[in-house]
Amino acid sequence: MEKLGIIGCGNMGGAIAQSVQTEVVLFDNDLAKAAALADTASHITSSGSMEELFSQCDTIMIAVKPQILASLYPTFKKLGSAKKHWISIAAGVPLSVLSKNLGTDEVVRFMPNIAAQQKQAVTAVAKQAGCSDSHLSFALEVAKSFGSAFELPESQFSAFIGISGSGIAYVFAFVHALAMGGVVEGIPYPQAAQIATDTLNSATSLLKASGANPIDLATKVCSAGGTTIDGMQSLAEGAFEAVVMQAVEAAAEKSKALEAKAANADNQ
Repeated sequence: MEKLGIIGCGNMGGAIAQSVQTEVVLFDNDLAKAAALADTASHITSSGSMEELFSQCDTIMIAVKPQILASLYPTFKKLGSAKKHWISIAAGVPLSVLSKNLGTDEVVRFMPNIAAQQKQAVTAVAKQAGCSDSHLSFALEVAKSFGSAFELPESQFSAFIGISGSGIAYVFAFVHALAMGGVVEGIPYPQAAQIATDTLNSATSLLKASGANPIDLATKVCSAGGTTIDGMQSLAEGAFEAVVMQAVEAAAEKSKALEAKAANADNQ
């Protein structure tokens, strides 16, 4: 794999830098932070300037906060952004805005979740119209090196955020609630949380291995007149499924609003 430049050493940029299977060159305004991160792995080096990073890398990942990205476009253009290949993890910044300001169609957008730190991220990947197949292929390799990757049209990114980017928080909330139920029944919270976490892992392992529909597996656990069906009835009475669906929709709608705002600001 070719060398990858990463601009920004925040939580996500740093996690990706440590997880990918290619050489990485880092730049961050906090040079000490970039140097410290480079010391954690042999495949990472830090650069002392943006110019140095551009001179070493043909593919560059934008891992800065979206609110400061606009201020960087003039520097990118001055350094030859139109001749580079780009990957952006800047939340809420559409491909059209990136392509316009970078001066190239060689742009791929990532939407990862926070599990990149464990090489278990779930990442949506979309390319700008006109982006080469070779750049998309490299970008997919990068995404898969820190988890799983799903190529989606950008129009489905907001739905992906609801299911995965934001949805991972709903999973944490469910594990907490499950553990709290154990506390009510007398199990100390730390142990209950571990039991709930391991139960989640066992459920996802079974789903992946079997390829079965989740509800088919759920019904297999429900014996007639048994304990599980009473619990499932309680979830149904509490509108559990509807609430989760509403949470996905709420996050997706907020994402759409943020992207529209970013596009409108760029056109002004």
